[in-house]
Amino acid sequence: MAIEAQPSGPQVIDVVSLGETAERALRCGAALLDRSERGKLALSGEDAAECLNGQVTNDVTAVEPGCGSYATFLTTKGQMLGDLRIVRTADTFELDTERVSLQALFDLLRVATVGHDAELHKRTLQRGLISLVGPRAKAVAQVEDLGGSEYRNAPFTVNGIPAHAIITEFGVDILCDASDVDVIKAVLTERGATTITEPELEVARIAKGRPRFGVELDERTMPQEAGLTDRAVSFTKGCYVGQETVARLFYRGKPNRHLRGLVFEDDPSGDGTVSFGEKTVGQVRRVADSPHVGLVAMAILRREVEPGATVECGGTTAQVVDLPFAKNARVVARCEDAEA
Repeated sequence: MAIEAQPSGPQVIDVVSLGETAERALRCGAALLDRSERGKLALSGEDAAECLNGQVTNDVTAVEPGCGSYATFLTTKGQMLGDLRIVRTADTFELDTERVSLQALFDLLRVATVGHDAELHKRTLQRGLISLVGPRAKAVAQVEDLGGSEYRNAPFTVNGIPAHAIITEFGVDILCDASDVDVIKAVLTERGATTITEPELEVARIAKGRPRFGVELDERTMPQEAGLTDRAVSFTKGCYVGQETVARLFYRGKPNRHLRGLVFEDDPSGDGTVSFGEKTVGQVRRVADSPHVGLVAMAILRREVEPGATVECGGTTAQVVDLPFAKNARVVARCEDAEA
């Protein structure tokens, strides 16, 4: 069962772990996960780029067919409604977002297309999304010639079944008709892919220091607080919703909060409230038990909690660190001893 993005507010910490088979696939093979539950939309028409550009933080007009980008979409106050991957094919913009933020993105674009030559298409139920993660992902998908840059995409076939391949930071995503998902998964498994669970992929995501909307990020987060400026925000494009606040904070101010890593000494449990002295400074929702970086989590913390500080969370203490996480030599050695 897929892990749903979590609502804001204090809650019980969710600790996710990684099985040996999944860890081996992620480290030296190709791990497979059906992520068809994610929110998916498509935008087509002559004015599609213009309509989308006015709603997201990155420059969509600079994206050529066969390429893509990452962006956020905001309220007028510059706070996140969600984030999304934008993939431009020959005739559409394929949009991929968290399920929890799908309705907000749909509502924005539905209004933006009024009076323009642009058509918004629902794709969540109609299209499947299969992720291959690991060093052999391209080989298993048989798309080694597609190129190495993230978001690079092209149509291809899987044993004659039409699909669309998208290069990701950690492997390959396959976009296909929903009715073809099971057949394509079976083919990929025959080629050597190892099926993993959503919690296991969450371990890899957290260990890489990649925040997720609905888990580490929520509707109170600004892109600068989440460290997303370089990846998701253009300061040279035209106007978009929330631009004034984002630009003012970038040029004249400093975020009051920052995305930080937390390294726990012991297993946390219970409430994920992060405390620094007498103050509540953040919230942890998910902790990963990683064989490489240890018991780790990410959280948006107040500015005064700098790397090197010790905080209390989940009935134990954690050290605040910069992202990405550094390998935990003690944890790695323990895992290597167990494998031997």
